[in-house]
Amino acid sequence: MQEKINIGLVEDQFLFRQGMKAILSAWPDIAVVFEAAEGYTVVEKLKGSNVIPHVMLVDLSLPPDGAREFSGKEVTIALLKNFPDIKIIILSGHEHESFIAQLIESGAHGYLVKDCDPDEVHDAILSVCTKGSYINTRTLKAIQNNIGRKTKVHSIRSAVEQLTKREEEILQLICNQLTTDEIAEKLFLSPKTVNGHRNSLLEKTGAKNVAGLVLYAIKNGIAEVG
Repeated sequence: MQEKINIGLVEDQFLFRQGMKAILSAWPDIAVVFEAAEGYTVVEKLKGSNVIPHVMLVDLSLPPDGAREFSGKEVTIALLKNFPDIKIIILSGHEHESFIAQLIESGAHGYLVKDCDPDEVHDAILSVCTKGSYINTRTLKAIQNNIGRKTKVHSIRSAVEQLTKREEEILQLICNQLTTDEIAEKLFLSPKTVNGHRNSLLEKTGAKNVAGLVLYAIKNGIAEVG
């Protein structure tokens, strides 16, 4: 029997959180094992938990900790530091184009708008578990639009030149949402070799995860929205 994907929910709106829990629990491959109504208690609660989620669905807009801001971005940073194996999908009521790139750079693995189809939530969960990221067309366009306003053309080639041809090839396939095994099969390499190139890409680009590699590729003209 296949192991279920353990999910955590960080959402301050009780009805929305309960609705998400009901939707997620209806899928036989998913189990909701953690809930929190605020972000600033998440790390301590997880440290005392017997079961650590594989994926956390985190609301972008969360209550502050007194005078201290503690939104989905702060939760992402705290989780990355304390539980780096947890995959993080940010949920938002709006398409915050200016925030999406920042969230991915901070360590989030995906971004969903709250009015998306429930099946897309399931797809996103599976994607971050198997591929390391979930970046849909809407998110890609938002990132590209935001970066397009800030990126200087003359900086692109100097950033990309540090990558080998093989690394750039693998990065393009990562952007196409291929898994490690799929990349290995396509390029006639072993999964271990592909993982070695991916780790080299992470080191060279400064990305925190696969989603960060996709962001880097968009910034530097390696991947574009189709």
